[in-house]
Amino acid sequence: RAGGGMQVGLVDWAGGYLTGPRAAAATALGSSLGKEQTWELKVTGKQEEQTVVELVGPQGQSLWVDADGAVVCAQPTSGDRGQFLLGVHPSGAWTLQQVQSRKYLESDGEDVFCIRRGLTSYHMWMPQLAMHVYVVLFNPSLQLYARVDPELNRVWVDTPVPYLEECGFILRFRGGTYHLETFNHQFISRSEKLVQKPSAETAFHLTLEPGCLAFLTDREGQILYPHGSRGLLCLGDNPADNKEWFVIRRCPQWVNLRTRSKRYVTVVRDSDVYAGPKKVTPMSTFHFKVNPDSQTVQLKGINHRYLAQRICKSVVADGCCREPETCFHVLWHCGKIFLRAISGCYLGTLPMGLVVARAAHPGKSGRWRGRCCARSPRAGGFQWFCCGGV
Repeated sequence: RAGGGMQVGLVDWAGGYLTGPRAAAATALGSSLGKEQTWELKVTGKQEEQTVVELVGPQGQSLWVDADGAVVCAQPTSGDRGQFLLGVHPSGAWTLQQVQSRKYLESDGEDVFCIRRGLTSYHMWMPQLAMHVYVVLFNPSLQLYARVDPELNRVWVDTPVPYLEECGFILRFRGGTYHLETFNHQFISRSEKLVQKPSAETAFHLTLEPGCLAFLTDREGQILYPHGSRGLLCLGDNPADNKEWFVIRRCPQWVNLRTRSKRYVTVVRDSDVYAGPKKVTPMSTFHFKVNPDSQTVQLKGINHRYLAQRICKSVVADGCCREPETCFHVLWHCGKIFLRAISGCYLGTLPMGLVVARAAHPGKSGRWRGRCCARSPRAGGFQWFCCGGV
């Protein structure tokens, strides 16, 4: 199981969000998922088979319980008072049992307290992922991502790298259930095929664990998981090898870089970098990582290696993320973007297409055009961004 921190909102039985004003009593009066309703779930350990977690609010203060059972958002005076045993129930709801007292976090529809050990519906909290709605679904058992097939109107779990627009999904949370919208604005349904509109047939319960590890079930308890050798995503009741589990990840920024002559930067022969093909391939796809502190970007290929400047000012795809040679400064000039290597030279191409960092000043050969290839413009993303060139 994946562990670690993730951000969630918690909805009580009455539909109110757990709200933690700074240095004040927690309530369930939040009507929507906002800053004060967003909690970071930190895994702090294990007790037998249960996960011990801490809920941290937006100001860095923890949710904790005092000796009288009152629940506040502040710095705990005792470590155990801010520790809870996380219970994940078949409905997808969570319970949070305070480690020290063994009493459950509950709500009366307004106030939040921790005074009873007997489990009731008032102790149930439905988690809502507090992340960008545009996501990809990674199956750790198969080591593959889900992909929409618009021709067959189905979803397959068959893609090693989610660089295609078809790998993006929009996660819609409505009335305690989730609807998965595809890049072309259809919805995964209880049938094997996609449908045009959200309804009870597209509503799924999300069983969520730390690390954004989750599986989806319908109203009858059937599980959504990949079937057969091709990985058709549909309902069933007998998943093998934990195939029902997916890691929900924010859709990565996969980009293509294109020259003025409409040729794509591509990795060939494992690490050589050329601007050659006029069509997008997996090897012309890069993960675009931005470091806002240093105003630099990194470009990681699907071989998990980074573009880096090497000797003779060549650019090759053999770098590691911590190497300074993999960081390129971004220069905006008259609406264009140019990439400058650590040597101070700008990226461009030689006549045969080899990508190098030789130019002392930005010029025509160093202008690129970029395309975000795993986002749909209609889903709130964008398709082309200006990385130089026309």
